Amino acid sequence: MDDVLLAVGTRKGLFLGRRRSGPDWDFTGPHFPMQAVYSVGIDTRRSGTPRLLAGADSSHWGPSVFRSDDLGESWHEPARPAVRFPEGTDTSLERVWQLHPAGPAAPDVVYAGTQPGALFRSEDGGETFEFVRSLWDHPQRPEWGAGFGGQAVHTVVTDPRDADAVTVAVSSGGVYRSADGGASWAPSNSGLRAEFLPDQYPEFGQCVHKIAQDATDPDRLYLQNHGGVYRSDDRGAHWQEIGKGLPADFGFAIAAHPRRGGVAYLFPVSDGSDRYPPEYRCRVFRTQDAGASWEERSAGLPGEPHYGVVLRDALRTDDADPVGVYFGNRNGEVYASADEGESWRQIARYLPDVLCVRAAVIG
Repeated sequence: MDDVLLAVGTRKGLFLGRRRSGPDWDFTGPHFPMQAVYSVGIDTRRSGTPRLLAGADSSHWGPSVFRSDDLGESWHEPARPAVRFPEGTDTSLERVWQLHPAGPAAPDVVYAGTQPGALFRSEDGGETFEFVRSLWDHPQRPEWGAGFGGQAVHTVVTDPRDADAVTVAVSSGGVYRSADGGASWAPSNSGLRAEFLPDQYPEFGQCVHKIAQDATDPDRLYLQNHGGVYRSDDRGAHWQEIGKGLPADFGFAIAAHPRRGGVAYLFPVSDGSDRYPPEYRCRVFRTQDAGASWEERSAGLPGEPHYGVVLRDALRTDDADPVGVYFGNRNGEVYASADEGESWRQIARYLPDVLCVRAAVIG
């Protein structure tokens, strides 16, 4: 089996798992104890050991971005904060929600999405970041709302063919796209419903929860909304609903297979006052036809009742063969599938609330 690294960010630290040859996992941690880790990046574009990036929040020292070039054996925090709002913005960093190494077209670029809702760009692998002022200065930004978790740029998607094509999701601002490397931005929400607004199809203001990019067609995107699961076949210019057949069209997380086009995974959540898995059942749903149909994949997952909710960044795939699929929940449980979702096993439990999951083959 492939040598896989699994990073699990929780409300009280980061845990790193390693599966070297067999089915068993070895975990270390917590790294950054008593700090909430909302974002992790595993940058495998470098030759040799991948670089790990972690966005950690200290209630005493505030948020920061740490990096490790030895798989978490040691961590470096720059003397000057890597992500900081410039003077004149009258704001300060509350949290780093996303650390996204861009594709092969931009080998040293890393994006950071933050709360308050802003975007930062690094050209040195995440050591330093520059403020993307064009998004901050967008005339619609002052009208963005704040989701239950706060106002944040929580998703960044880059086109592997085009370094200038960048898509971000804002809670609650919606989807914005740039075709010129971030020099300008346009809302991209046609067809997305905002069920909580009087005008349910506004130009912007949707509460998008997560976006994933198709493996073989980068123009195809999958989106989990605050009510509704969607697909776009034109880089987000237009969206269509694909939630038919799911037990609920609400949820937070969605992930795509890294090699098979049309394959995506999600974990539905009931849209109501309880916000638990539908019927209190722990289930992952997979599509193999770009959302035309969905199939439950729950072999090995706990039976009902089960109350663990999967947050927006806590469902992920790796790039192994066969592909591994992972999710963590607010019960502090982590589940893994080594066969593309056909079956599951619990690989960690009793952790703090799981906030984000990342996985990659490293050897």
